[in-house]
Amino acid sequence: MKKYDNNYGVRMCDSVIKRHRLLPVKWSYDYGVVFEGMEKIWLKTGDEKYFRYIKDNMDIYVDSHGYIGHYQPHEYNIDNVKNGRTILMLYRNTGEKKYKLAASLIREQLRRHPRTKEGGFWHKMIYPYQMWLDGLYMGQPFYCEYGKLFNEPDIFDDVAHQIILMYEKAKDPKTGLLYHGYDESRGMKWADDKTGCSPHFWGRAVGWYTMAIVDVLDNFPENHEKRDRICEIFKNVIDAVIKVQDEETGLWWQILDMGGREGNYLESSCSAMFVYSIAKGIRLGILDESYSVYCEKGYEALSAAL
Repeated sequence: MKKYDNNYGVRMCDSVIKRHRLLPVKWSYDYGVVFEGMEKIWLKTGDEKYFRYIKDNMDIYVDSHGYIGHYQPHEYNIDNVKNGRTILMLYRNTGEKKYKLAASLIREQLRRHPRTKEGGFWHKMIYPYQMWLDGLYMGQPFYCEYGKLFNEPDIFDDVAHQIILMYEKAKDPKTGLLYHGYDESRGMKWADDKTGCSPHFWGRAVGWYTMAIVDVLDNFPENHEKRDRICEIFKNVIDAVIKVQDEETGLWWQILDMGGREGNYLESSCSAMFVYSIAKGIRLGILDESYSVYCEKGYEALSAAL
């Protein structure tokens, strides 16, 4: 696989720093996505300004006692777990007790979070009985890392269960792609009467799921009995995803299997998610080097649009 410099990432992070300072008005997962990207640029470049930006902004929310402003655990919204990864990163790099306390608040949400009858986390309290692909990314990488940092090995069993259950419920047997959501109750108008699944393969949702797996595997035990199954699932999903990569552009469509349909469009976010997932899957040894052609084609397409 080709090696690329960090220029695009540096430019993006510098643009964020120049234009945007967070305001304590909500606790939102998109901040955590930005912070994780910036963390990677900090680690690559060694430039402390990126770490300072993350810490200064997170400290708007986390006070000296570990209380997280504008975080409402009783909402039982799996999206609200996402930023916990940044809190864990700050704890690992500073040792400050307030970050450990803040992370424990988010851990407690998962301890009490409502579940389906088969043990899957509901996406939100306001979406009862539903599991969404994006919820795996929002919750499981934090959950897994917390288990490793604070020696809760039972968490790894639960993380594996969430990933495998979502796959089994959302997989389309014909294409191998994953439907965005699953409603155990079949109560939502979008839910199929037999499967409970939503009707379409949404690109970003599948991207959230594949990113969830490779990020979980950073902290998931090498010798865990379910690791091979998780890796198999990841490869199966990527094999389905590369079949619907647009041959002309190298990007992916918003609705993955409906390329060229009126109203559908080539979508940058899911394309970036798949490039990330494939590249990391190769680095982790889940995918072989032959997959790099799909990754590189997508990367070049995204780069050309900048």
